[in-house]
Amino acid sequence: MGLLLLLASALLTSHFHTGSQVDAQTAFTIRSVRLTIEPGTDVARGTDVTVRCQAAVSSSGQETLTREYTIYKEGIVVYTKTTSSSEDFLYPLSEARASNSGKYKCKVSIQSRSLESNAEKLTVTGLSDPVLHLKKGVVTEGEDVTVRCTAPGETGSFFFYFYDNSKEIYGVQANTNQTETTLHFATGIHRVHCTYTVFILPDSFKSNKSNTVNVSVKELSIMPFLKVSPQSMIYEGDRLNISCSVRGYLPSSESIELHLSRENDLLSTGYSEISHSMLAPANVPELRFECRLTSGNVVKVVTNNVPVTELFSTPTLTVSPAEVFQREKMMLTCKSQRYATERINESELTYTLDPEERARPTMSRGVFLSTAPPEDINYTCTAEAKGIKKQSQALALRPKVSVSTPFISVLGTAILGQTIQIHCDTAKGSLPINYTLIKGYEPVAWKTVHLFSEKAVFSITINKTEDIKQYMCAAANSHRGELLGERLSANVIEPLTWATLSAVPDLDDLSEGQQLHLICKVKGSMPVTFKWYRVGSAIPLNITTVQQKHKDYHVPVLSKEHNGQYYCEATNPAHIMVRSEELSIEVRLALWKKALIGGMILLVVSLLVLAMCVLHYKSKRGRETYSPPATLASYK
Repeated sequence: MGLLLLLASALLTSHFHTGSQVDAQTAFTIRSVRLTIEPGTDVARGTDVTVRCQAAVSSSGQETLTREYTIYKEGIVVYTKTTSSSEDFLYPLSEARASNSGKYKCKVSIQSRSLESNAEKLTVTGLSDPVLHLKKGVVTEGEDVTVRCTAPGETGSFFFYFYDNSKEIYGVQANTNQTETTLHFATGIHRVHCTYTVFILPDSFKSNKSNTVNVSVKELSIMPFLKVSPQSMIYEGDRLNISCSVRGYLPSSESIELHLSRENDLLSTGYSEISHSMLAPANVPELRFECRLTSGNVVKVVTNNVPVTELFSTPTLTVSPAEVFQREKMMLTCKSQRYATERINESELTYTLDPEERARPTMSRGVFLSTAPPEDINYTCTAEAKGIKKQSQALALRPKVSVSTPFISVLGTAILGQTIQIHCDTAKGSLPINYTLIKGYEPVAWKTVHLFSEKAVFSITINKTEDIKQYMCAAANSHRGELLGERLSANVIEPLTWATLSAVPDLDDLSEGQQLHLICKVKGSMPVTFKWYRVGSAIPLNITTVQQKHKDYHVPVLSKEHNGQYYCEATNPAHIMVRSEELSIEVRLALWKKALIGGMILLVVSLLVLAMCVLHYKSKRGRETYSPPATLASYK
């Protein structure tokens, strides 16, 4: 029993002691974290700035809490410190620069808990003035000049700019606050300064100008010399001799290189003197030659513009006639309108045609005869004299196609007495095509078709069906005259003009049980659509379309129910409806019914007569057999 009490006591003691430690370690909360910038968020360059982080933490235990402070700039950690002090955490920025500008934020972490402050933006205005330094202020043409630009006291990412007489001549990026480079200047006096830009993403800040330094560049006594012979009265095809040489003295040991060129064509290269010979080309009114001297960084150029006189003009190629039709004769003429009479005469000019397979030269210079091909073709010609060749512009020959025999047709339906659309067309032929509508042998209308989407359509009116055959078309698109087509063959629809309705058998002979044929007859063109109606009903009794001008409606067995008024209507493709007059149908009794009724009447009459006779007879006999009773007197 004693051992059990001892164990129980030990367990209880251990339980209460452990619980007190847990409460002491976990009872805290971070209520808020606040970041401030002192003396303010907008400060001038060189100001001492303090980033203050205040953390409000509540705890119940006596144990000191360990805090970890983290300072962020633009989301990047710039400083971290762990402390057990509850005082505000201070992050100093001594003599703040533009590179210190940005958004700052503070985070406080205690054990597994953390809390961040709101972000505050610091803006540091003002940059130090750049300083420019040159190793030499006086140099010789082509000599390097070493320059250095410094941004005193600044940090960050830089871009330095160098200026010559206020014009930017060089720029370079650097990760330090200074850069050194080599510049080259032309002869003369140059006023050089520099500036820089500091990049603090997403912003950038530009400095003022640096000090200005003068650079004096002395010219070397060396020059290129360019000579062109002959110097004047140069014609196309003349031979030119061009030389490029050096004049003057080069004091240094640098080598000299010469380049002779015309426009973008390099003609020759060398060292002390170079030359080139050539013929003055055609169609170049002025030749520009350049002699370039290069020695180290020294480049000197001299140019010479040489005018060139035209020997003869570029030829022109023409065709006659202006409108050429396939497989017709044509004449091609190649001609230079101008030539230098002081250098050549007209007989020295020769002309060739390309392609020449289909052309035959004539006795006249530059004139060729040919037959227009069935397909499109491009011709050019070349004029030549004294080794100079000039080619004409291409002559695009598009031989036209003569019209074929035209054909004539009716658009839609031809209806007598109404406007008819007549269409004239051809199977082939180049536009424009002139169409003529002819009646008999007299032209009555004209139309010119300029586009493939156009149609030659003529409006006429036909008053007699046979008039349609008098029309035909003529077509032309060349000087050869018109082609005449065949006469128009088309069906002309004659509109219906009247309708009549008759009956078979005759209306006076209609009786029950007979057949009836209601015949509707019209005048006009077929096919005809017939309709029969009974007055009082809008629904036709029958509808039929036939290739004839009359049709009947058959009633197989007549009855009294067929009594009434009847009429018919008719139409044809002219869509003009005609209506007959109304026809009265009255159906009489059948003969057997008449005989039966007559027989019955005779029977009734006979029976009545017989009855009367019997009655009369009986009445008479009765009077004869009757005698009066005897009286008393008679007995006596």
